[in-house]
Amino acid sequence: MTVVNDIPRASAETADAYGRVAELHAVRAQALAGPSERATEAQHAKGKLTARERIALLLDEGSFSEVEQLRRHRATGFGLEDKRPYTDGVITGWGTVEGRTVFVYAHDFRIFGGALGEAHATKIHKIMDMAISAGAPLVSLNDGAGARIQEGVSALAGYGGIFQRNTRASGVIPQISVMLGPCAGGAAYSPALTDFVFMVRETSQMFITGPDVVRAVTGEEITQNGLGGADVHAGTSGVAHFAYDDEETCIAEVRYLLSMLPQNNREYPPCVPCTDPQTRRTEVLLDLVPADGNRPYDMAKVIEELVDDGDYLEVHERWARNIICALGRLGGQVVALVANQPQSLAGVLDIEASEKAARFVQMCDAFNIPIITLLDVPGFLPGVDQEHGGIIRHGAKLLYAYCNATVPRISLILRKAYGGAYIVMDSQSIGADLTYAWPTNEIAVMGAEGAANVIFRRQIAEAEDPEAMRERMVKEYKSELMHPYYAAERGLVDDVIDPAQTREVLINSLAMLRSKHADLPSRKHGNPPQ
Repeated sequence: MTVVNDIPRASAETADAYGRVAELHAVRAQALAGPSERATEAQHAKGKLTARERIALLLDEGSFSEVEQLRRHRATGFGLEDKRPYTDGVITGWGTVEGRTVFVYAHDFRIFGGALGEAHATKIHKIMDMAISAGAPLVSLNDGAGARIQEGVSALAGYGGIFQRNTRASGVIPQISVMLGPCAGGAAYSPALTDFVFMVRETSQMFITGPDVVRAVTGEEITQNGLGGADVHAGTSGVAHFAYDDEETCIAEVRYLLSMLPQNNREYPPCVPCTDPQTRRTEVLLDLVPADGNRPYDMAKVIEELVDDGDYLEVHERWARNIICALGRLGGQVVALVANQPQSLAGVLDIEASEKAARFVQMCDAFNIPIITLLDVPGFLPGVDQEHGGIIRHGAKLLYAYCNATVPRISLILRKAYGGAYIVMDSQSIGADLTYAWPTNEIAVMGAEGAANVIFRRQIAEAEDPEAMRERMVKEYKSELMHPYYAAERGLVDDVIDPAQTREVLINSLAMLRSKHADLPSRKHGNPPQ
């Protein structure tokens, strides 16, 4: 009898099957327990759960099957040969969320600080390959200190393999990154390549260079959370799609998001029974949305009134608030909603709003989620900063995303739809399958006041009462070119509908479009604006 890593090992000559099984259970118990009770207490003291506790929250009870639990590194030097824990600091496997298969890997911060070494990376590569082959979502629970310095370039190469697989899986299976601890340097690029990034306030950070490097290079003093915390990335940089106060809420929302995504790009999102009547009238919209195009209102309340049971998930809620991107259900079917938000910057399109909506549209198109666009847009945001910041190419990203999308697309014009922003926001001319409008719609090159000042500039200047002449010309322009039925008369709007019937019209239209099929030209890939 010998002892290895505190585990009694029976010799080949004396061990029977029962002895071998007992040995297996002892080894497995050590792997499940982790490095030590002290390490677990230290993790909890930081307000963080262990990797296995997180997996238990994410997956259905009892559904987790672990892969390579007994994997250990083979590195030597710097004392590594004397420290070879099971799992090598990452737990990998698969389970179910609401009965559907999901693959997961979770960094175990208690082992090498969750740092990535060669064996650690190989485990992640394997589970990523399995997820792609099985056609099921991949969730990463990130809590690691970057590359394992003691293993040198082998650790860095491990990140390269992860990035390559992130890219190969893009648009094939949903990829969700959950940031539950620090993520620095090149490690931050894997989450950035995935479809969704979740963060937890105070405990998770993402940055390329940390506060110490920033201080040494630029002299700027900043904390880890101030540099790359959840609120920074959710509200300023746009790196994080969701931010929550605690891990339990965060992981529960990951489960909710998964319930609205398909398993892969060959399937549709799951349909659920709908108890909210499909013919429910939405009379409240008549009071909620003012007819006066200059008065603001909350577009989120419009969405809440339209979707099943008022339930939806807003993506990037705190970034680029002048546009809303959300997932909800209509008649039990998952839909994406892209909507201008008149409460923020009057709902104009700017650089950040264009980028936010463009990537959301691309994600929805990749995963067969129909897109409903709610328009109330006065145009693109004017200004030197916007022009010098590249509003042309950023706005073109949204235009490209819509034009390239083959999923069912329905647009609804609530009030204003002016200029290039009207075209970009999924107009009929760029391929919307159906376009509806409310009787309060105004579709034009620009607002009536601006148009009158251009068209009737001479008449206004020469009039005895220029202000009265301007008002008369504005009314004339509105009556001629901006009345609610102008676009419908020219076939640019399929129908002008009663706002109270909006929900019913959208559900019926989606049912008709469910079998839509559209082919793109044969090509390797497009070259979207950057």
